[in-house]
Amino acid sequence: MMKKSQYISRKFKIIFCFTVALLISVSSIFIPYPSDAQNLSSELRGVWLTNIDSEVLFKQKNISKAIETLSKLNFNTLYPTVWNWGYTLYPSSVAKQTTGISIDPTEGLKGRDILKEIIKDAHQKGMAVIPWFEFGFMAPADSELAKRHPEWLTKRQDNTIIWWEGKAHQRVWLNPLNPEVQKFITNLVVEIVSNYDVDGIQFDDHFGYPSDFGYDPITVSLYQQEHGGKLPPNNVKDPEWIQWRADKITAYMTQLFSTIKKSNPHALVSLSPNPQKFSLEAFLLDWKTWEEKGLIEELVIQVYRENQKDFERELSQPELQEAKAHIPVGIGILAGLKGRPVPMNKIRTQVQTTRDQGFAGVSFFFYESLWEMAAELPQRRQSALKAMFSTPLKRPSVVGMTPPK
Repeated sequence: MMKKSQYISRKFKIIFCFTVALLISVSSIFIPYPSDAQNLSSELRGVWLTNIDSEVLFKQKNISKAIETLSKLNFNTLYPTVWNWGYTLYPSSVAKQTTGISIDPTEGLKGRDILKEIIKDAHQKGMAVIPWFEFGFMAPADSELAKRHPEWLTKRQDNTIIWWEGKAHQRVWLNPLNPEVQKFITNLVVEIVSNYDVDGIQFDDHFGYPSDFGYDPITVSLYQQEHGGKLPPNNVKDPEWIQWRADKITAYMTQLFSTIKKSNPHALVSLSPNPQKFSLEAFLLDWKTWEEKGLIEELVIQVYRENQKDFERELSQPELQEAKAHIPVGIGILAGLKGRPVPMNKIRTQVQTTRDQGFAGVSFFFYESLWEMAAELPQRRQSALKAMFSTPLKRPSVVGMTPPK
C-alpha cells in the first residue's frame, strides 16, 4: 500500500507537470517565437510614417519618442511622408510658388519642419531616412493645386476628373505626360534631395495614374502624333494603350532618376508599389521595366494580404524573384489599419516567410498600427517585434549586387 507521504508527493508531481504543460501551451500563444535572423548580415527593417490616422508627426515629442522606441526595437529605416493631400509636410518654396501654400496648414504641422526633426533624431540613432512621396500625381479635388491648375489634370473619356478613394475622398490626377506637371514634381523632389540630409526618396503606385484616365487634350494629341492621327482606344484596358501610357511615365522616370542623381548622387531611389500586374493594369506603373532599366535601387512591394497562401503566391512572382538578383527587394507588410487590426501571429509568420524566401527585409504600414491599433496590448506587440529583430542589423546595400542587363 502506498504511504500517505508518497501519495502526496506523486500527486504534487502530477499537478506540477500538468501546470508546467499548461503554462507552456498558453505562453506559446503570447510569447514570440525565437528570431530566425541570426545568420543575416543585413536586413531592411522599415516603417512608414504618415499623417493619416496617425498622431506621430503632429508633435515633435511624438517623433522623438517614436524614433527612440523604434531604435530600441532595432528598426533601421524610416519612410516619412513628405507630399500628401496636395501639400508638402516641409517648408517648400516650390509649393509656395505653385499653390501659394508652403506647408500643410494643419494644426501641429504648420510652423515646423518635420523632415528636419526626423532626420536629426533618426541619424543620431543610426537609422536611414527615405522620404515618401506619398500622393505622387494624385491630389484632393478641392486642393489649391487642383483649383489653380485645372489644365494640369487628366480626364476620362467622358471628361470627368473625379476619382473616388474609398467612399469619402474625391481625388484628381495630375497628368504625368504634361511637361509643366513634370517640372513641378521634379522641382519638389530635387528640393528634398538637395536641401536635406536624406538617404533617398521613395515613390509608389501614385507615381502612375488610374488606367481609365488619359483622355485629356495633351495625352490625346501626343498619342495621335505617334499613331498616324488615330484616337486612343475606347477600351481603357487595351494592352497597347496601357503600355503606351506606362512607357511615357517610364520615360519621365528616366529623366527624373538622372536629375536626382545629379542633385544628390548618394540619394537612393526607392519604390513601394503593388505587385506588377495590378500596378501596371490599374495605375500604369510598369515597375518591372523601371527595375530592368536601373531606375530604382530599392524595391519594397506592398503585399497586404490576409490569406497566407495569397501572400506566398505574390512573393513567388517571377518578376519579383528576378529583381532580387539586382537590387534589395523588401516586402511591405500590413501591421493594421483603423478598424482593421492585424494579429501579431500573422505579422510574425509573414516576416518569417520573407526571410525564408531570401528577401532583403520588410517595412510595415504603418507606425501607429504597429502596437496601437491591435487587440493585443502594446507592450506585448513590442516584445514580439523585439524578438523578431533581436539584434541590430544594417540596411541592405546595392553594392556588390548584379546590375540589371
